Amino acid sequence: MEHPQERFRCPKLPLAVYREVAAHLQQIPGVAVELIPQQSQPFDYTQSQVDSLRIYYSADFDAGFQERVKGILNYYSQVYGN
Repeated sequence: MEHPQERFRCPKLPLAVYREVAAHLQQIPGVAVELIPQQSQPFDYTQSQVDSLRIYYSADFDAGFQERVKGILNYYSQVYGN
């Protein structure tokens, strides 16, 4: 059985900020995050080095924490213009 997951993408978000988002999310119990590298050919220096974050929720993820996840993602979307 697959665990629920979602994707967060903000094309101009710098690598360091993607890592910051991942660090914030991973502080929430039951959340794991994977950085997905940019796949553009040739490499586009005007874009982020990261294509997106893949966010995984464990089988025992407390849905009560979902609002915290959404709050973090909404904050970065607003600040960096997703």
